[in-house]
Amino acid sequence: MNEMSISKPDEITMRLVHYFVTKENYQPIIVNGLDNEIWLENLEKDYSVIRINSNYIHNKEQLDFDKFKAKTVIKQIKKKTLSLSMNYLTILLNVNEGLTIEDSKNNKILVIEDTKDINKVLKDTFPNIKDDEISSDDAMDFFINVTNDINKSTEERNKIYEKTFAKKFVFVTYIIMAINVLVFVLQMYGIVTASKFGMNANMVRAGEYYRLFTAAFLHGGLIHLLCNMYSLYLIGTELETVLGKVKFLVIYFISIITASLLSGVMGGNATSVGASGAIFGLLGALLYFGYHYRLYLGNAIIYQILPVIAINLFIGFTVPGIDNFAHIGGLFGGYLAAMIVGVNGKVNTQDRINGIIVSSILIVFLTYVLLFR
Repeated sequence: MNEMSISKPDEITMRLVHYFVTKENYQPIIVNGLDNEIWLENLEKDYSVIRINSNYIHNKEQLDFDKFKAKTVIKQIKKKTLSLSMNYLTILLNVNEGLTIEDSKNNKILVIEDTKDINKVLKDTFPNIKDDEISSDDAMDFFINVTNDINKSTEERNKIYEKTFAKKFVFVTYIIMAINVLVFVLQMYGIVTASKFGMNANMVRAGEYYRLFTAAFLHGGLIHLLCNMYSLYLIGTELETVLGKVKFLVIYFISIITASLLSGVMGGNATSVGASGAIFGLLGALLYFGYHYRLYLGNAIIYQILPVIAINLFIGFTVPGIDNFAHIGGLFGGYLAAMIVGVNGKVNTQDRINGIIVSSILIVFLTYVLLFR
């Protein structure tokens, strides 16, 4: 039996993919119509996309065409990921000696033609790189070990995604819906009234701070209740499934606060009730979640989440009697709350810190304006 052999470009490619996947958390992406190229993405990195090209680049014309081809694909990736700008790294493995290689806009180009040059060439771009030695006795061992390491890394990632999207027992959303229905029954019998528990800026200034919370569980009529409960059912069950119950509750109640505060600041002395501010907060959180999982959700943000938000805000500005400031306050509060609690598999400490800082500033500022303006 003939021993398996691996060409130098293939070995370099495997070592690069092994390093980027197992050490830098990049993921392979499928790009149709391109031969001898491997594309990797990690939107959290300075270089969102890495492409490894083992095609022979003979002259400047071929190099220019390669840049053009990469730029075209990057435009498609930017559109899909809602990225206004994207830096990407091109690694060429087979270049004519003497050909001048120059970076183009947002595209850094490196040339690696020997395994011993990998760390030296990548050091400036990835300062933390260390020797990525892969134990092997022969080519077959090398291939198996690389494949196993990559599979292990991707499997761990896939487990997080499967856990995130797996069907779960939802009950927090239903409990909140039940509370809203119960409070509405109490309203029907006059036990609970909007004048006593609704959001009213003057009453809050007089010390009735509980209104900031209680207003979100009252409704102005049966149709108002049914519309909000249907929206809460659709959005709440989805968000509770992908984020978890504790994170869902944190988002819901922070959204209530920001919705009530902005309503009080901008709504004058009118009394406001309804769960729609908190529901808009769930939409804001869904927008944050969708952005971080945009590679998996496709165009859901563009064609589903954003249109729902835009249409409901438009209705709020055009139909009398709707407290659209509560909607806007809830939307911002929900988005910031989602930053604070984080998204499974996409934890970003800086995002969480930013969420805490910005949401704290927002709540303190609105509270100050509401109470002391």
